Amino acid sequence: MTSTVRLTVPADSLFGLTNLPYGVYSTPGRTPRVATRYGDHVIDLAVLLDEDVFARPSLNAFMAEGHSRWVEVRAAIAERLRGEVPAEAVHELGAVTLHLPFEVADYVDFYASEHHASNLGRLFRPDNPEPLLPNWKHLPVGYHGRAASVVVSGTDIVRPCGQRKGPQDPAPVFGPSTRLDIEAELGFVLGTGSAMGDTIGAEDAERHIFGVVLFNDWSARDIQAWEYVPLGPNLGKSFASTISPWVVPLLALDAARVPVPPQEPAVLPYLRMDQPWGLDIDLTVAWNGQVVSRPPYAAMYWSPAQMLAHQTVNGAPSRTGDLFASGTVSGPEKEQRGAFIELTWGGKEPVTVGGRPRTFLEDGDEVVLTATAPGADGTRIGFGEARGRITAGKRQA
Repeated sequence: MTSTVRLTVPADSLFGLTNLPYGVYSTPGRTPRVATRYGDHVIDLAVLLDEDVFARPSLNAFMAEGHSRWVEVRAAIAERLRGEVPAEAVHELGAVTLHLPFEVADYVDFYASEHHASNLGRLFRPDNPEPLLPNWKHLPVGYHGRAASVVVSGTDIVRPCGQRKGPQDPAPVFGPSTRLDIEAELGFVLGTGSAMGDTIGAEDAERHIFGVVLFNDWSARDIQAWEYVPLGPNLGKSFASTISPWVVPLLALDAARVPVPPQEPAVLPYLRMDQPWGLDIDLTVAWNGQVVSRPPYAAMYWSPAQMLAHQTVNGAPSRTGDLFASGTVSGPEKEQRGAFIELTWGGKEPVTVGGRPRTFLEDGDEVVLTATAPGADGTRIGFGEARGRITAGKRQA
């Protein structure tokens, strides 16, 4: 007879029944499988629900089943967890290894914060009275990134090498980045895609977006500054991006929906929505254990739905496992800036970390992103963490 247990979780847990995120875990000697997190328990979904789609090393097969199935499974998980569950399905969080939760099919990064874009405009174009470029309020600006460089929380980040040319350099030089930065973002995971030539309308986006992860878009600002004109970010961004191991379902975030700020001028028809929605998610950035910023996602100008609509409006195909990120989350206050280039104003205004002034990342530094959001029934839900430590570069000139 299969033994069962009844699990209890504190009422104030960020991982109660109103959250139920998805991830992939393994224990020693076993291959990775899909799970949910309930308090500090990792629950094997193949055992809990007796479904083979969860006995796999990624979420992709389940995500591809579509929105109605996501609703059905979420309800089934909650129902099972309210009663006795098979003991073999339950593992303690500290006893498992968490893996990249889905196979990243493609990756696009947007630039959806007006505060971040304005701050960078003032930094990079100080003589221009208008910090935003002319297209910024007409479309969600983005660039195509590298899916293979997306890694799970806890993965060390190797300092990138590349070309850079500082203001005093007579010619480009090669070497490790000296202005290594972070960008605190959210990532949106596509559950079902669209065929080449088709589009996903802004009002339909939520039926395609499976869930949300924390996202750190590590950025080598010196490499980026030399390379990005005229085609945009490439090697300054492509070396690594860190995501949290838990995908919080969009279905869990209904209580976190808020209107985006007023969009003026009016957007073109393909971006129009009855009410463009954002998310009331509070991020925290910790640098070597010290909180240095609290970026508010509710301040973002463009809705995730508008980002997805723009990404597909030209007929570009999308697939299960596609990931699109928001761009740096920044608010109007200095302590709400989600990138160190903003927080230290290009390195001119250091912040104190560990008792000494700091601007950009040094080898051995660790950055941890966390976040919480309103959940159903007055609860709060968590996203886990996106953690990365900088190690010395492997390549030399």
